[in-house]
Amino acid sequence: MRSYLKKSVSKKRVAFLEHLEDFRGYSDLTIKSYDEAIKEALRYVEIFEEDDKIIINLMPYRIKIAKLNPKSISKKLSAIRGFVEFLNDNEMSVFLKADESIKVAKTLPKPISHKHISEALQHADEYETLIVVMLYSLGLRISELAALKLSDISSEWIRVLGKGDKHRDVPLLKSTKKLIDDYLTKNSPKIFLFEANDERLSQNTLRYRVNKVFKRVGLKVSPHQLRHSYATELLNSSASIADVSELLGHSSMATTQIYTKLGSALKQQNYNKAHPLCGDE
Repeated sequence: MRSYLKKSVSKKRVAFLEHLEDFRGYSDLTIKSYDEAIKEALRYVEIFEEDDKIIINLMPYRIKIAKLNPKSISKKLSAIRGFVEFLNDNEMSVFLKADESIKVAKTLPKPISHKHISEALQHADEYETLIVVMLYSLGLRISELAALKLSDISSEWIRVLGKGDKHRDVPLLKSTKKLIDDYLTKNSPKIFLFEANDERLSQNTLRYRVNKVFKRVGLKVSPHQLRHSYATELLNSSASIADVSELLGHSSMATTQIYTKLGSALKQQNYNKAHPLCGDE
């Protein structure tokens, strides 16, 4: 019976991965990590039926991965929780046992300075410039940029489809709008802003172009770091946390507050370099 239940749950894995790609817009790399975590977990968890519910006992799996660092454990458990949530939304009644969260120390994001971004853009072509500027001036996730449709773009705003299928409106700078208009004059996308052969470009393709731009100036930069830079620049220029949180599409301001810690850390570093007494310590 337990073997049958495990097979029934396992069969839903592919449908879940397709859901992550088609409806959640997750990157290929993220989907792969989810798949690996779920397949690994299914080898160790106990699955049984109790009171008309399918119980998945995570304890054997948690013992197996106990030696990993807390962040890795948290990511694996998060993938499993997402899978179980999908099962419950698709006519299976599933309950997780031994699902206690673990505390993970929040790490500060690593933004790229405006100076370095400007330097990299001097070596970028028009296509690459548009990609980098949109990530930096709109604070977009790479998944959101890939999913951006022509119909989402107006003269002053861009409507972004974010996590959880939530929309938000982000102000569009005139300079960024001009880059878009120049791009559209030379290209003829039909539905999505970034297309090739009438299909939208993948997140990996856009990510590669960003990496390539910064590699020319000796930097290793991810698209998400440009989003960090967007948030940090706004907060350092006295934008309110509430406004920045809304612009980023964060579900909680607690997520945004990590950038205020970053601002404080940078101020401390600058103080240590600038004040003459700091050299005596």
